[in-house]
Amino acid sequence: MKHAERYSLRYFNGFSLCSEEGLFREYLVESELCVAGFSYGAQQAFEYALHSKERVDRLILLSPAFFQNQKPAFIRAQLRYFDADRDAYVSQFLKNVAYPSNTTLDDHLCVGSREALESLLTYVWDAEKIRRIQERGTVVEVFLGGKDKIIDAAAAYGFFSSYSVTYFIKDAGHLLKT
Repeated sequence: MKHAERYSLRYFNGFSLCSEEGLFREYLVESELCVAGFSYGAQQAFEYALHSKERVDRLILLSPAFFQNQKPAFIRAQLRYFDADRDAYVSQFLKNVAYPSNTTLDDHLCVGSREALESLLTYVWDAEKIRRIQERGTVVEVFLGGKDKIIDAAAAYGFFSSYSVTYFIKDAGHLLKT
């Protein structure tokens, strides 16, 4: 489980990324009681907060990987493309992550595994688990970009807005930049 504590918080990286938390400074809260994650890392941050015995005051989910509305054929296709040419898949994936900004992610590249990709594609967000985290006093905040090329941001908003404080940044992409 990769995470960084550079900003006095527990942060979990996105798929095929490392040390990208600086890209999200405006959304992060510098506190040892804060847990945050981007995309795939949002899933890991969520599970950490759910199972942690430590106090977590705030859980920040940045463009959480949300694929539970996708058909199994979509997931199989993603895995097949990854298996056929991992480097090309990751290159295109990172371009889609950065869209519509001109942000380059080359300095943050840490190519992810097939297992990590399959895990993020098949993860199911559970409303009851969100409630359990909130019952412990944790504030859950979700940030989504309206021009996201990775996830269906409208579907993610429809799910998360029922259970958490959810911000929809209309002109931002997956990286929450315009």
